[in-house]
Amino acid sequence: AASSVAVAAQAKRVGVYVMLPLWTVADDGTLNSDTDNWLAGIKDTGADGFMVDVWWGLTEKTPEVYDFTPYVQLVNKTEALGLKVQMVASFHQCGGNVGDDCSIPLPEFVKSNKGIWYTDEQGHENVEYVSLWADDVKLNDGRTPLQMYRQWFQALNATFASSLGRTIVELQVGLGPCGELRYPSYYAANGWSYPGIGEFQCYDPHALKSLADSAPAGSNWTSPPAGQGDYNSKPSDFTASFFQTGYQTAEGQHFLEWYSGSLIRHANDVLGEARSVFPGLRLAAKVAGIHWWYDNPSHAAELTAGYYNTNMNNAYLPIAETLKKHEVSLDFTCMEMRNREQTGAENNPETLVDQVIHAAQDAGIELGGENALQRYDMTAYDEILSYKKALSSFTYLRLSKTLLSSGLEDFKEFVRRMHGDEATKALGGRLKR
Repeated sequence: AASSVAVAAQAKRVGVYVMLPLWTVADDGTLNSDTDNWLAGIKDTGADGFMVDVWWGLTEKTPEVYDFTPYVQLVNKTEALGLKVQMVASFHQCGGNVGDDCSIPLPEFVKSNKGIWYTDEQGHENVEYVSLWADDVKLNDGRTPLQMYRQWFQALNATFASSLGRTIVELQVGLGPCGELRYPSYYAANGWSYPGIGEFQCYDPHALKSLADSAPAGSNWTSPPAGQGDYNSKPSDFTASFFQTGYQTAEGQHFLEWYSGSLIRHANDVLGEARSVFPGLRLAAKVAGIHWWYDNPSHAAELTAGYYNTNMNNAYLPIAETLKKHEVSLDFTCMEMRNREQTGAENNPETLVDQVIHAAQDAGIELGGENALQRYDMTAYDEILSYKKALSSFTYLRLSKTLLSSGLEDFKEFVRRMHGDEATKALGGRLKR
């Protein structure tokens, strides 16, 4: 029976896409001069197409004036080659995170607003993405962020109407920093370095009011809990008592339910806007793969990012169920990681991926995969292939000179096997789910 399952999974066709460089469209709105070579290279690999960030900061520089010109040029080139496109509605800035090699801020008319940014305990504001607690706050131009997102979706829809569902096969809806449904709890520009637990990002005025309003009658649970440590703490540090005992208290549980619940409400609201504009298009939402401190009882790094994955809670099931409400697929990272490669911080990427696979299956939604770190080796590809049965698509991070030169043959082999062509290298019996 096991061998027949393996054969079926090998025969299943899973589409493979390659992420284009972050700077495919420059800050001046021009398409990179290497684009033709990149697209030809992707075509040569046998991949189905590519993923590209459509930056809010480049496409709406003036309120309600939208310019998708370089992306129209890109889609035209794509159609000529017979490739497919996964677009990302990138409502976040580019710059400041792992792997970022560009600087594209949010539109200036958004950046000029005060008090609408995720803020840590020390008062550091993060201008990567508008705080979800400001989703319904009127900004300087008279619109709320949710209204801005909806109107941007409408402009995208009007511009690409003839390509949506044909050449453009998916829109991944940006829901936070790096386009992921999470808080910016581990931000290098704020001093975080791996494997720090990160910090809660709920000190902007709208967040603090929301927390105070959520406090049960008769309680004084009106502010975030003490003993959080700092960005680079370990869960066991003396200063991080919240991640030893505080998270288990009634107050701690209330705080974590509010913090994670706010993130889920945000996903529901933004995805609702997207689905109302794109009733028939495949939509996706990305969840971050926070594998460090996963085996610690507190799941500390997940908690600060907004994933309440302790106290018998399954962080990823309510997220998947919210996606199901809008028929949105879940994209998840770190598909290439093996436990033996990630050590020293109670890491467990394989069990984390397995938990998310189960959440997607239980909610009845499709799962797309990504790798978290740039890899070119068959060891990484074999790990991804072991999840093939659970995947509806896979997006490779990221196009590079290495991928199209010394890494080309192994990647072609990976694509062939994801497409269900006869495997020329054995899976080794490692097929999962």
